[in-house]
Amino acid sequence: MGIFERFLTVWVGVGMIAGVALGLLLPDVFNAVAALEVANVNLPVAVLIWLMIYPMMTQIDFTAIRDIGRKPQGLVLTLVINWLIKPFSMAALGWLFFQVFFAGMVDASTASEYIAGMILLGVAPCTAMVFVWSQLTKGDPNYTLVQVSVNDLIMVFAFAPLAAFLLGVSDIQVPWETLLLSVVLYVVLPLVAGIVTRKLLTADKLQSFSAGIKPFSVMGLIATVVILFALQAQTIVAKPFDIVLIAIPLLIQTYGIFFIAYFIARKMQLAHNIAAPACMIGTSNFFELAVAVAIALFGLNSGAALATVVGVLVEVPVMLSLVAFANRTRHWFN
Repeated sequence: MGIFERFLTVWVGVGMIAGVALGLLLPDVFNAVAALEVANVNLPVAVLIWLMIYPMMTQIDFTAIRDIGRKPQGLVLTLVINWLIKPFSMAALGWLFFQVFFAGMVDASTASEYIAGMILLGVAPCTAMVFVWSQLTKGDPNYTLVQVSVNDLIMVFAFAPLAAFLLGVSDIQVPWETLLLSVVLYVVLPLVAGIVTRKLLTADKLQSFSAGIKPFSVMGLIATVVILFALQAQTIVAKPFDIVLIAIPLLIQTYGIFFIAYFIARKMQLAHNIAAPACMIGTSNFFELAVAVAIALFGLNSGAALATVVGVLVEVPVMLSLVAFANRTRHWFN
């Protein structure tokens, strides 16, 4: 691994600190960055995430995708975790912590909004960042693409009714523009770019090209962290205690879901390059969609919006720790 990948946790930590500092020092600059959005999708962040995903898309071989039907266990694991376990465990943890453990620390109305934000995170499985986690764990890019694509298709139909059921809201409005635009930006366009790249380059040149652009994927991740933390710098400083309270059940949920999925994957005797991405997809969240729905339903300054933002803050460092764990335990799998 290169120096960027070897010390990725350090660079992300530096990016988090730098983001908060820059957000406090240059609020007008980052307010302008925040305003560059379409359908609640921030365009600078979308470009950086695209930069992260594109190197992996150049590795996808469509002739190999046909063989995935012969080994559907990884796909089944992802779907069970994402749609039958994760949303309900997130709702249960939110209720347990904010209605029982933290009942005296947060007023009832705010606590309900925090729970709602957590539920929205739990109902939105990851679309974009999982390509990065898959790449860092040497996952099968073809299989990862299929897993993400099937999840996106299910999310179009299942997100609204499942979120409405868990929130107890019958008239939930899903920002379809956000959902569809995110899928186009984070899956379709980089995939098309990867296909074109494979067509234009020979096998030897493609290998050299992929190795050459790989550092840009990591730099895109760090730049994304800087922007996200800068945009939330005021909130981080203004409500540090509430952020800690929200982060506790989110951390338990994230680590808990991963280890449940990882245990099942091992019992299923999946190959590591399928098991690791499957568990990462089940663990991480589609935070752009969760934030957009929280703002649409509860307002920009609501507790629900804050909870989804905390989900963003927690996800990157936690997922990096899980990437490291998955890489160290590769020998557990066939």
